[in-house]
Amino acid sequence: MKALLALEDGRVFWGYAFGALGEVSGEVVFNTSMTGYQEILTDPSYKGQIVTMTYPLIGNYGVNSEDVESAKPQVEGFIVREKSSLYSNWRAEESLEEYLKRHGIMGLERIDTRALTRHIRERGAMRGVMSCIDLDPVSLVEKARNIPEMAGQDLVQKVTTRKPYVWSEDGVYTIAVLDCGVKFGILRQLAIRRCRVIVYPAFTQAEDVLREKPDGILLSNGPGDPAALPYVVEFARRVIGKVPVFGICLGHQVIAQALGAKTFKLKFGHHGGNHPVKDLRTGQVAITTQNHGFSVDADTLPGNVEVTHVNLNDFTLEGIAHRELPLFSVQFHPEARPGPHDTTYLFDRFIRMVEDCRA
Repeated sequence: MKALLALEDGRVFWGYAFGALGEVSGEVVFNTSMTGYQEILTDPSYKGQIVTMTYPLIGNYGVNSEDVESAKPQVEGFIVREKSSLYSNWRAEESLEEYLKRHGIMGLERIDTRALTRHIRERGAMRGVMSCIDLDPVSLVEKARNIPEMAGQDLVQKVTTRKPYVWSEDGVYTIAVLDCGVKFGILRQLAIRRCRVIVYPAFTQAEDVLREKPDGILLSNGPGDPAALPYVVEFARRVIGKVPVFGICLGHQVIAQALGAKTFKLKFGHHGGNHPVKDLRTGQVAITTQNHGFSVDADTLPGNVEVTHVNLNDFTLEGIAHRELPLFSVQFHPEARPGPHDTTYLFDRFIRMVEDCRA
């Protein structure tokens, strides 16, 4: 069925719908990963966004029930150059199209994704609507201009768990995870490091978590504008200095705000598994997985905070550590999923911090 993508600046792209049919809206971004489309679809950080894959052929190895980062797909829509009509993998359980249809996610194929990606790089990520119901470009452009902008949106409330749950029961250390849209890969990394992992809703009071005497606290990734999360920032402010704290992606931005820094919106964000990041302490460069549209302004960090990592593409801030307190955070995803495993050692660093503080 013919379908149309319209952007708020008036640019339109014609294609064909697959998966669920209908009309969806969100901020249009691109992801440069070559594989891992199922992990991308289920990453809660993509709530409120329509994701375009820059790799041309998507769906060739199907979908299975294990490679998910949350209970269901989180993207608003999915755009590809070509959706594979066949899939082949010994772990595959269904096709990409069947998966999207089952979960009510609309896909769009056979558009010029290179042109769309270049347009977003030049003009920035922007609001868009894709539809196979309304094929009037003027109407869809107007709809795109009327949906909420990403800046100022609290989307964490749409993806966080509604009540606490235990991810792994047995472990030497108890780690409390504040779920702002946590990926399962983060929880798995903690579990394999002998951690008892308890996941809490993002709106949990800090005192309620501290009362359980966790050995460490992790603030997770998540969607939306970090500046629209004063309740999560207050949580971070109240736990910093009480127990070891580790922040990932949105959790990093929240921690920075709790320490007094500011955040800003990137032009088109960082989305993909090939972003070079330099560890300023060791001089080593790692290829990282990233998914964020906002960044911390390094110039607003207080003097007791050290910059530990920097992005080598645009030199934005990628990691911080407190000079006195047991606290560090990174903008990228050390658990990958999908992407290279260059930075999983950061989970070991967190556990060593927990051990040192408990000794």
